[in-house]
Amino acid sequence: MADQNSYIARTSGLKAKDYLGYAMVDTAGCLVFSLVTTLLQKYYTDIFHLSPLFIMFMFIAARIWDAINDPIMGRICDTVRPAKSGRYKQWFLYAAFPLTLSAVLMFLKLPGLGEDGHYTATCIYATATYIFFGMSYTVLQIPYGSLASVVTTDAGERSKLSVWRSIGAAVGSIPVLVIASFAYANRIGPDGNPVIGENGKIITDMQYKPVILGVSIMAVVSFAMLLVSFFLNKERVKTKPRPKEQGAAVKAVKTLFRNRSFVAISLISMLLLSGQMFTQSFYTYLFNDYFHANWMNLATQACTYSPMIIFMFFLPKLARKIGKKEITAPGVALAAAANLILYFLKGMDPSILIWVFLIMNFISGCGLTTLVMQLWAMVTDSIDDIEVKTGSRDDGTAYSIFNFFRKFGQVLSALCVNGALLGMSYNYEKGAVQTLSNLRKMYDLATLIPAVLFGVMAALLFFAYPLSRRKVEELQELKEVRLKESYEQNIIDI
Repeated sequence: MADQNSYIARTSGLKAKDYLGYAMVDTAGCLVFSLVTTLLQKYYTDIFHLSPLFIMFMFIAARIWDAINDPIMGRICDTVRPAKSGRYKQWFLYAAFPLTLSAVLMFLKLPGLGEDGHYTATCIYATATYIFFGMSYTVLQIPYGSLASVVTTDAGERSKLSVWRSIGAAVGSIPVLVIASFAYANRIGPDGNPVIGENGKIITDMQYKPVILGVSIMAVVSFAMLLVSFFLNKERVKTKPRPKEQGAAVKAVKTLFRNRSFVAISLISMLLLSGQMFTQSFYTYLFNDYFHANWMNLATQACTYSPMIIFMFFLPKLARKIGKKEITAPGVALAAAANLILYFLKGMDPSILIWVFLIMNFISGCGLTTLVMQLWAMVTDSIDDIEVKTGSRDDGTAYSIFNFFRKFGQVLSALCVNGALLGMSYNYEKGAVQTLSNLRKMYDLATLIPAVLFGVMAALLFFAYPLSRRKVEELQELKEVRLKESYEQNIIDI
C-alpha cells in the first residue's frame, strides 16, 4: 500500500464508478468493432459478393492509411490544449457519432450494390465506409488507451483497470454473436426443398435484414454508452500544455522503438488481435460450411470469454504476487497447445468433434484470458519504463504506435483469412457449394493458424518481454520520483 502522502497515492484511489466507467468505453467500442471482427468478412463475400483477393488488398490499403492517420491522432492528443474535463476523455464525445454512423454504413446495402448491382461501385463503397470506420475508431481508441495513465498511477489499480477493460470488451463482443447465430437461413432450391451440400448437410446463407437490424441496434447502444462513460471517467493526473518543440514527434517515436518492453508488448498485442480476429471471422465460415452449426458462433465465444468470470476475482492479486509476465507466458502457451491438438484431431467423427472443439476452445480461452486481462496494464508498464529511463512521456503518441501495431494485426488477420479462402479455392459466387476437399482444408487452416500465432506470442512473452514482477516493482519506486519531479516542475497538476 502506497504512503498516503506519496504522489502515487494522491493520483490514485479508484472506486467502483471509475472501474465501471473505464470498462464502459471498451464495451461501447467493441459493440461496433466486433461487427468488423465477426461479421464483416463474411458479409463482404456473401452479401456484397466481393472477392477475397479484393478484400485482402482493401484491408491492407486501409492499414497503410492508418500508418499516417494514427500517429497524427496521437500527437493531437499529446499537444492540444486540454479541455476542462481533461486531455483524453473529451474525445469520447467527438468520436461517438462518426463511429456509430460509420458502423451502420459499412453494412448498409444501398440500391446498386451487391450481387444485383455494379461490382466496381460496391468495391468503392465498401472501401470508403471501411476507412471512415477505421478513422473514427482511431479517434476513440488512442485517447482511451492514453486515459489509463492519468486515471491512476498505482500499479495495482492499473492491473484492475486492465481486467475491467477486458470484461468490458467481452461484454461488448457478445451481442454480435447473437446476430451471427440468427443471420442465416436454409438455402431453398428450385424444387422448394433445402439444398444439400457434398457433405450431406443443408446449406445456409447469410441474410441481410437481420444483420442490418442488429447492427443498427448495436450502434445506437454504443453511442449512448460513450456519452455516459464521459461523465463516469475522471483524469487524476492533469497534464499541462507543452511548448512546441521542433522534431518532437520524430523523437518521441524513436524513443518508443528503442524500448524493448514497448516493442515486445506491441508485437504480442498485434498477434493477439490477429489471432482473435482470424478465429472470429474464419469460424463463421467453419461453423456454417463445415459443421453446419451456426449456434457454435455463440458457444465458442462463451467458451472463450467465460474464463473471465472466474479469473476476474483472483487474477489481479495473482499478477501482483507472481507477476504479469510470469502468468501470461504459460497461459498463451496453453492456448497454442489447445489449437494444435484440435488440428491433430481432424479425423475424428464430426458429431463428436463439435464437442471436443468447444472443450479445446475453453482451454484456449483460459490461457488467452491471462494475457487479455493484463495486456493494457502491461502496456502502461512499458510506457512507465520509457518515462523513468528517458524522462519522456507521450501517452497519445505511444498509444498511436501501439494502436498501429494492432491495426497491423488486422492486416495479418486479413492475410490469414483471405489467404486461407484463396488457398482452399473458396467459392464466393451466389448459390455456390463448397467441395469436400475445400472443407477439409478449411478445418486444417482454422486450427493451425491460431496455433502458430499463439505459439509465437508465447515465445515473445518468455524471451523478449523484459518486465518481470521484480522489474515492475522497481518501476513503481522510480515512478514516484518522476511524479514528484513533474509536479515540482509544473508539468502536471494533481
